[in-house]
Amino acid sequence: MRPHFEEGGRFHSFKSVYDGFDTFLFTPTTTSTSGTHIHDAIDSKRTMIIVVLALMPCLLFGMYNVGYQNHLACGMTTFPFWHLFFYGFLAVLPKIIVSYVVGLGIEFVVAQWRKEEIQEGFLVTGILIPMICPIETPLWMIAVATAFSVIFVKEVFGGTGFNIFNVALVTRAFLFFAYPASMSGDQVFVAHDSIWGLGGNVADTFSGATPLGEVATMAGSDASMHLTAINGAELSNWDLFFGLIPGSVGETSTLCILIGAAILLLAGIASWRIVLSVFAGGAVMSLVAHLTATPTYPASFLSVEQQLCLGGFAFAAVFMATDPVTAARTNTGKYIYGFLVGVIAILIRTYNNGYPEGAMLAVLLMNAFAPLIDYCVVQCNIRRRMKRAKVNA
Repeated sequence: MRPHFEEGGRFHSFKSVYDGFDTFLFTPTTTSTSGTHIHDAIDSKRTMIIVVLALMPCLLFGMYNVGYQNHLACGMTTFPFWHLFFYGFLAVLPKIIVSYVVGLGIEFVVAQWRKEEIQEGFLVTGILIPMICPIETPLWMIAVATAFSVIFVKEVFGGTGFNIFNVALVTRAFLFFAYPASMSGDQVFVAHDSIWGLGGNVADTFSGATPLGEVATMAGSDASMHLTAINGAELSNWDLFFGLIPGSVGETSTLCILIGAAILLLAGIASWRIVLSVFAGGAVMSLVAHLTATPTYPASFLSVEQQLCLGGFAFAAVFMATDPVTAARTNTGKYIYGFLVGVIAILIRTYNNGYPEGAMLAVLLMNAFAPLIDYCVVQCNIRRRMKRAKVNA
């Protein structure tokens, strides 16, 4: 088939599309003919595939949790595993399809227009977008937000490797600020309708607030407050860690997130410096907030472990802050970058009752400052080496 897509072939105008599918399915046979090159088994395609595999525990658990929360909201007392999983699968799958069709569609068109290879960056972004959105987000909103992010955050900067902000997080931010009613509140984090006879129809009056949303409404409360599930049962720290709570599809289970982190770290894909420093920054800020807790800011009464397990903090630490394109590049800069992400995330979450989640804004803010952090680190290193050179001279 290849000759038909080469220059002069019948379908030469679709060379980028053919090359995209060919290199996705098979290892390229082309080799370098001149110059010095580093030979390594890893490339961007394999890097992206490993990240997708690391996301699988969160995605599969998220599908089950979607069905589980629907059953809880309907007052059911039995929880058949496969019934719940397939309900969640059917609820999440359309969002994944829309994300990939819109995002990859735009990337294919742009690659054809520029006569360039199709980059693999959206393989990860396309699955991240549905995982960080509430389950009740309409498909058309996901399509609009995905198109906006791919065009204005990625392609206008030059494509994969040139964007300064995390594309998936900008999609989430666009949805939050453009359609706030559909991205927050008590009605969007639990699936409400049955699908092909699976699940149940949740009453319109049902309130399914996330634990952080519940905390944000407790202004004036003291440290005796308790987190509860949507059926009124008290939540323990183990419940928060395992993740059977309302929330965005892929963000609720800290256990699954840590499994994904282990895969990324063992494969050398994610920076352990960033992951460690994000959790360290979050823990320090959580401890400071807890020690100075006041009823005006009820989230300040949350313990360190609760702060780290709730919301999208752990997911952002492992899968968002570690994006090699938008994070700091120097080793020292990675510590500073990650620590500030953790501090700012908890700071926003704790001291802004109107916005009970800060991880998204913290990562996006530090994406903007990552180049400055690296610049300062490099300049400090240059000055230090210059001083040593003068002394030795």
